[in-house]
Order: sequence, then structure tokens, then C-alpha cells
Amino acid sequence: MNSYEELEKALSLERFARYLDWAGGDRERAIELYSLNTALSEALYTPLQMLEVALRNRIHAVMAEAVNESWFQEETVLLGQWQPEQLAKAIKDIEQSGKDPTPGRIVAALTFGFWTSMFGKDYETLWQQTLHKVGRRGDGKGLRRKDFSGPLAQIRSLRNRIAHHEPILMWDLGKRYLSILELTGWLSPPALAWCQAHSRFEQVYPVEPIVLEAGVEVKVE
Repeated sequence: MNSYEELEKALSLERFARYLDWAGGDRERAIELYSLNTALSEALYTPLQMLEVALRNRIHAVMAEAVNESWFQEETVLLGQWQPEQLAKAIKDIEQSGKDPTPGRIVAALTFGFWTSMFGKDYETLWQQTLHKVGRRGDGKGLRRKDFSGPLAQIRSLRNRIAHHEPILMWDLGKRYLSILELTGWLSPPALAWCQAHSRFEQVYPVEPIVLEAGVEVKVE
């Protein structure tokens, strides 16, 4: 490419400015950082996808066994206003597509935010009674609700930034990747094994620290 101007226009000056700042004004380095951000976002899609699918399916399996297959439509289960609204939207979207809103379709249509909200503090009682069954540590020991809620908040932020094509290089991606694998393993060891076999993150993530701005590094763990 003879000039970076056309690419910068495609990215938008506002979006490219972050990378340019990280590169200390070096446009070639800024493009390299943008490309690395894109490659890492792509590589993280596989483990993020597996975690999301395993999470919603484990919650659904546990709740369906404890309540019924349409547990999310029971008045006493979902708390607050946001999740019922998300449920109503999912059902409406399915119906507008000309399909019957079966429990399986509803589960698949609900957002990652819906599922991560099941680990909020308002659900401590449900966790103690039922949800604690969704996963166990590798040594067989049980888990606390907070063992999920804290990591899931960071993972959700990462997922959302990737979905909206936003920068993620400023975070310790190695640490977040390991967190994704850990939670996936708690939910389903076979899902973890598949993820480890198909994930390209370790091949894409640089061995050397990613240097952003003057002397600022994202450490590899």
C-alpha cells in the first residue's frame, strides 16, 4: 500500500486514533497493532463461543431438571426487569421469524448477558439451592457463585468489545484466555478438551510483551 490514508478512512479517524496513540504516531506500527488486534479477536472467538454455549446449556440442563423445560417462564425464577424483557424479546424474535418458540430455540436466542446475569448477587439463593450444580472444579470440589460472576464480568466485556470490533490489546489477554478455559472446564471437561484442540490463541498471541505507547506493556502470563 503506497499510503495509509485510504485505510485510515475505512477504519475512521476516531477508531484509528487509538492505535496511532499506542504506536507513538508511527502509522506503520499503528497498522501492525490494528492487525494484531484483529487476529487476536478472531483467535478468541473459538473459546468464547464454546464457553457461551456450554454455559447456557449447563444452566438450562440444571434448571430444567429442577423446575421444568420452560423454567425461565416461571414467575418466581427470573429476578428484576431486564431478564424478563430479554426473554420477551427472544420469544418475539423467534415468532417473527415464523418459528415456534420452543424451549431449545429460546435458550439459543437469549444473550450472553442474560446467562451471565444468572450469577448476580440477587441469585445467591438460587445458586445455593440449584445453580451450584452447573459446574465443579477439576478436583471435584464445589464452586461459589462468585467464582463465576467475577470472571464472567471480564469475559463478557471482552466478548462485547470483540463483537463491536473494538480494541482489546490494552487488556491482559493471556490471563483472560486462561480464565475462559478454566470456566469452560468447570462446566464441561469435554468442551474444554475440544476448545484446547481447536483454539489458535496461543499461536497468535505474541511471546514478547505487546508494547503500547512509551514504555507501556501488556504482560504475557
